[in-house]
Amino acid sequence: MTGWLGYEPNGWWGIVEDALAEDVGPGDLSTLGMDPGRIVQWEIEAQERGIVCGVGIAASLLGPMGTESGTMTLEHRDGDVVDRGDVILAGRASAARILQLERTALNFLMQLSGVSTLTAKYVDRVKGLPVRIVDTRKTVPMMRQLQKYAVRCGGGYNHRMGLYDAVMIKDNHIAAHGSISRAVGVLRALNSHTTRIEVECENPEQVEEAIQSGADIVMLDNMDPFTMRSLVTRFKGHVIFEASGGISLDTVRGVAETGVDVISVGALTHSAPSLSLHMEFRN
Repeated sequence: MTGWLGYEPNGWWGIVEDALAEDVGPGDLSTLGMDPGRIVQWEIEAQERGIVCGVGIAASLLGPMGTESGTMTLEHRDGDVVDRGDVILAGRASAARILQLERTALNFLMQLSGVSTLTAKYVDRVKGLPVRIVDTRKTVPMMRQLQKYAVRCGGGYNHRMGLYDAVMIKDNHIAAHGSISRAVGVLRALNSHTTRIEVECENPEQVEEAIQSGADIVMLDNMDPFTMRSLVTRFKGHVIFEASGGISLDTVRGVAETGVDVISVGALTHSAPSLSLHMEFRN
């Protein structure tokens, strides 16, 4: 077991290397003079219930290196539910090396597990309804691939990865082009037939224009549930409907009950609190 759930996020090791360079720099002053032969038993333990994510990263950092005498076992992998006191992974290794890597490993584990845990809470709130919870591009810079992977580990789905894999026509695009119809027409002509076009709409008139223009997806932005339900009922089957804008754990069920196909939540990545985890040395 590697710890990863499905395929590994693209470019993850480069992100981890940069994080190590940021923390360790030219060397760890706190382990100077420590016996290099000192071997310790270590464990990473959950301090609260949640969905763990980042095990693959921690395992790659903390596992035996080269000819080093050591072991490592994984008790959980990404996407698993953990409770307070559960050991996620454990091993035996050089005390100095583990102390240098501890914070970087925990930073990734805690942040990504927080994203997975919050995602799972949203997914649970809409259980039984035919709707997907998806993320947005509101991610920590340079952490997008990992945060979106964490969303999947929590049972959610990914929106577009970046500006390169789908068309999203937002209010400023509409203003720049002059109208929704013109924006959709221009971008349909310039993009591949496999590229979907989504239009962000703030009122029913924009929704009607977007559908008449041939949009594939319509985002109902910051609309009240009554308006959303009316639009979905009227145009169901013509487009995919996405609801977005300030949706919380308290309101997501009501939004899902309007019949929308997708609910996008920026908070999954920009506001998820870290899951509390810690490392302990055992004698």
